[in-house]
Amino acid sequence: VITHAAIKCSFSFYILFLLNMILPQPPTITHQSPKDFIIDPRENIVIHCEAKGKPHPSFSWTRNGMHLDIDEDPKVLMKPRSGTLVLDISGGERAEEYEGVYQCSAHNELGTAVSNSIILRQSRSPLWSKERISPIIAQKGQSLILHCRPPAGLPPPIIFWMDNSKSNSIVCVSQALNGDLYFSNILPEDSRSDYICYARFPHTQTIQQKQPISVRVLDMDSLNDTLADYFNHTDLFSDKPVDEREPVFMVPSESVSSTVVLRGEILEMECIGLCLAVMSLMFPFTSFLNFSKTLRITDVSEADAGEYRCIANNHHGSVHHTIRVTVNAAPYWISAPRNLVLAPREMGIITCRAAGHPKPSIRWLMNGLPIENAPRDPSRSVEGDTLIFSEVQTGSSAVYQCNASNEYGYLLSNAFVNVLAEPPRVLTLPNTVYQVIMSKPALLECVTFGSPLPTITWFKDSMLEGNAYVFHENGTLEIHKSHPSNSGKYTCVARNSLGLSENHVYLEVKEPTRILRPPEYREVQRSRDVVFECKAKHDPSLVPTMTWLKDDGELPDDERFRVDSDSLTITDVTESDAGTYTCIINTTLDQDSASAQLTVVEALPTPAVIYEQPGAPTDLELTDLVARSVQLTWTPGEEHNSQFLIQYEDALHQSGVWHNLTEVPGTKTTAHLKLSPYVHYSFRVLALNNVGFSRPSMPSRQYRTSPAAPDENPTEVKGHGTEHNNLVITWKPLTPQQANGPGLQYKVMWRQQAIETYWTSVSVANVSKFVVSGTPTFVPYEVMVQALNDYGPGPKPGAVIGYSGEDFPSAAPGDVRVLLLNSTLAEVRWSPVPLESVRGRLQGYKVQLSSHHIFSPNKTSGKLPDLLPYSIYSLRVTAFNGRGEGPTSAAQRFETPEGVPSAPSFFKVSTFDLDSLMLEWGPPYERNGRLTGYTFKYQTVNSKNDLGLLEELDLPSNQSSFTLHNLPHSTRYKFYISARTQRGAGPMLTEEAVTVRGHCDGLMMSLCLSVPPVAPAFGNVSSSMSKDGALISWEYWGTKKLLYVEYIIDKSDEDWHKEKVNGSQFHVLKGLKKGLAYKVRVVARESTRVSCSSSSSSSAMVSPQVDIATQGWFIGLMSAIALLILILLIICFIKRNKGGKYPVKEKEDAHGDPEIQPMKEDDITFGEYSDEDHKPLKGSRTPSSGTVKRDGSDDSLVDYGDSGDTEFNEDGSFIGQYSGRSDRDARHDSSEPPSPVNAMNSFV
Repeated sequence: VITHAAIKCSFSFYILFLLNMILPQPPTITHQSPKDFIIDPRENIVIHCEAKGKPHPSFSWTRNGMHLDIDEDPKVLMKPRSGTLVLDISGGERAEEYEGVYQCSAHNELGTAVSNSIILRQSRSPLWSKERISPIIAQKGQSLILHCRPPAGLPPPIIFWMDNSKSNSIVCVSQALNGDLYFSNILPEDSRSDYICYARFPHTQTIQQKQPISVRVLDMDSLNDTLADYFNHTDLFSDKPVDEREPVFMVPSESVSSTVVLRGEILEMECIGLCLAVMSLMFPFTSFLNFSKTLRITDVSEADAGEYRCIANNHHGSVHHTIRVTVNAAPYWISAPRNLVLAPREMGIITCRAAGHPKPSIRWLMNGLPIENAPRDPSRSVEGDTLIFSEVQTGSSAVYQCNASNEYGYLLSNAFVNVLAEPPRVLTLPNTVYQVIMSKPALLECVTFGSPLPTITWFKDSMLEGNAYVFHENGTLEIHKSHPSNSGKYTCVARNSLGLSENHVYLEVKEPTRILRPPEYREVQRSRDVVFECKAKHDPSLVPTMTWLKDDGELPDDERFRVDSDSLTITDVTESDAGTYTCIINTTLDQDSASAQLTVVEALPTPAVIYEQPGAPTDLELTDLVARSVQLTWTPGEEHNSQFLIQYEDALHQSGVWHNLTEVPGTKTTAHLKLSPYVHYSFRVLALNNVGFSRPSMPSRQYRTSPAAPDENPTEVKGHGTEHNNLVITWKPLTPQQANGPGLQYKVMWRQQAIETYWTSVSVANVSKFVVSGTPTFVPYEVMVQALNDYGPGPKPGAVIGYSGEDFPSAAPGDVRVLLLNSTLAEVRWSPVPLESVRGRLQGYKVQLSSHHIFSPNKTSGKLPDLLPYSIYSLRVTAFNGRGEGPTSAAQRFETPEGVPSAPSFFKVSTFDLDSLMLEWGPPYERNGRLTGYTFKYQTVNSKNDLGLLEELDLPSNQSSFTLHNLPHSTRYKFYISARTQRGAGPMLTEEAVTVRGHCDGLMMSLCLSVPPVAPAFGNVSSSMSKDGALISWEYWGTKKLLYVEYIIDKSDEDWHKEKVNGSQFHVLKGLKKGLAYKVRVVARESTRVSCSSSSSSSAMVSPQVDIATQGWFIGLMSAIALLILILLIICFIKRNKGGKYPVKEKEDAHGDPEIQPMKEDDITFGEYSDEDHKPLKGSRTPSSGTVKRDGSDDSLVDYGDSGDTEFNEDGSFIGQYSGRSDRDARHDSSEPPSPVNAMNSFV
């Protein structure tokens, strides 16, 4: 049984299958790139051209009118079974080399379809030409124009000015359509030095800016007042006040202008005047912008042509401007040509009607060639925009192109003429069963195909005719109002001159679903129970489902709500339960619904009788006992305005469980009850009013109904196979109440569809599965399951279709070949396995490589990404179905080309001697080819972090160290190294070092030197202070996804604190305690295992210059002098208190104060932390760690107690000082060259 929607879906698929797989069809273009195709030069170029046809069309291209040979350029590829071109410019090719006019042709033996002419151009975002812009001086109240003049781009840029309305009223500042900025009434507040015009090129998402324009506004009124006082109130500048001027337009300058716009485009007109004038327009059009200075009309039509007038006026006068608008139009379709299918000796026409202004000319082509150059066909004639075909013959199929063009563009459309001689085919699925509800219309489909077009005739016992039926042109039979007598077998017959075809369908008219006892209004006291009843009637062959809603939504997820087969019970009612409850009965064909309101009330202080709980009914008596009904009588208790609920218990099948049977009004004390066979009934009655239920009555005496044959069959019948030679039939068994009697069994019936005529059957009991053995592999079976008991069988069941088991595919895909696309991507192609070898339902193809790649069953090729460069692979292809994989194809070996190598495994710099640095590195973990050498670069870095001249050296692949000699001491260098293959250079490692003198080992850095090759790589780990906390940043190019920043207080024994990083390369540590030093490290983990902790390590040394301030003996001497002075001060204080005197002045003159002694210029002082330490290197990514700067010589040692520094530990973590900047730090910034002490506080 198939519903109407499922049949429509199946029909569509079936029709498409026949038309596309059986009937020949000329090519049709289904997808193509736009006519004006602007590309991003940074991405590969993809020009789309897709077509369909039978046989599948082949494709060719022209470029600038000449044939394009795809094989000549290895960068140009055409997708398989497609005309789409892929131009690979990832290797550095220039996109403009591929600019031009492209056209695609799709052809098979029946004709040729062509695409539009696709003009391929690359987007351009040029820079502004360099110019020197003089400052502009303007008088207050005057008008001013700032010209933008953006560079011409492709497509044109979007113009905007940065903050052009910050001071002035936005009414007085306007950006014109050409991008210029207009000041209608400039004010002194508009004086700025940075008016900048920006051009945003949307295709490449780039923004270019013009040189800033400086504007200075003079207030001549203030100057006039000052000079007037000086010259005895003489008014030297006697122009009219600004607010007394007559209105004038800044743009347009003339009184009349004209513009031409194309149909469908956007028209924008502008009038910019002094902001003291009131602007108005003569017509209420689509939208006004920019305070009515701009009028915009979208989707322009010919009706928008005419004269437009804008008016500016004030109390001194008015001025107007007239704009004459002319609307032209590129060609647009009135009636585009359509495909034509004709039978031999038939006639037909193809029309091509287009409009435009000027009127477009029509030109016809056949298979891509002008029709006048095409082979002559006596059955074809051209009359302007119409092709006429008469008495066509087999072999006249072709694709015709209509080109409608004028000076503003063109339209091109393909339409084929397909001459077919085909006998009728009925495409509707045979033996389709239509189900419809009684009194509803029924539609029986008879979809056909044939050439000539077949005529359709319907039969049911005899040919159908009369007003009771409607015969649609598409073959569908409609019955206005279905009746049970309309059920039965219908036959549709399709005829043409070449033969006939017929098909049988079936119509079943079902009874409607109706709710017989809907839920009723209930008013219940809080904390009581309430029951809503909902009983329905439906067609016996349909399975209903009941759904309850509360206020049109789902019922609350609360165990107090209990849904039974025909009722809804709510226990312990609360105020939130009040609302509208809806019962919905659904079948596969229709539904019915009913609603009732629930009101929850509070108990009154003085209960009335109506709110008392009713008394329990008594004296239950059964009379009129028959096979399927009984009469129940009872005596009510204290009623209290109640009604009655009758429940039953089935002692045979569910002893102790009571089910709701029916409700009876309070005016009745008897009920006629319908019963089911083979049930041991006991009844009880409950009274119900607004307060709630009474106690149940005592049960009635038991009444046992007689057994009978089943009224229904098992549901959910299915057939499937678990082995290649079996069929497993399953079903949902009947419940004991559905059995209707003892000895319940199931008659299982099956036969092979379209092969076997007679059913094979077997009867089983107490199971819900039966296995049929010895079946052919994966063939359709019709399956039925019928219930029967000791009193007879159930109703005749309906058949379902199931398939026997699948077997492993017996054949391997053939013609396996591999196409290398680049060093990490390959494409594998194969021929599909024969359909008979699948032995089941083909689920796809599996390519066995280092990992499995699965492709859908309709694929014959697939991409293999993430390959390793310069590696040898072996792959096999298998087909698989639901049972498993078939045999593998022959192994295909292929070798990926070389790629660029990874970064060297480590890179460190160490001091070799006084003026030399030694550089050491390791080969890359991933060579990706034969190493051809290393590229080594270095440059100096000055105190302002500016980079010097870059030096470059090429080193052989077998070298792992290099020494730089004759370097100046105390100079900071930045080093870069990368490995090379023939494909190019890989990523670089970067280090910084300072040349030193003496015993130290210099600055050394490395990147995860001790981790294995699979560990991630870190570089350039740094720290800096921000307003939010400590900013930790790093470089990371590893493969592990879990990154953490861990930190502890320096020299503490506590555990590391860990914070997860969300995919970025920086992290802010918040809540650190001010004034403490912290040790921080970056950790990469895979699951719970640390892959590479500590991304960088360093040991920093003091400058090799002899600094007396850092020598131990000098520090000891200064300490002794400070102690001596302290003792002398104490003695002096004691003597003063005693009245004595002490010659302090003489002592100070003799010894001097070491803290105020001037230091020599060559002395090196301690560095201080300042914001200047965070300036990045120009032209490079430099960490923002602190850099010690040289300060004045009057600093004392005490000042350095809180100085910020950063150092590395041997385990690779770094320590950052998290403290505020002191006032002294802010006063002692210096721009002198850095000393080697700077290296202690710098990160790379």
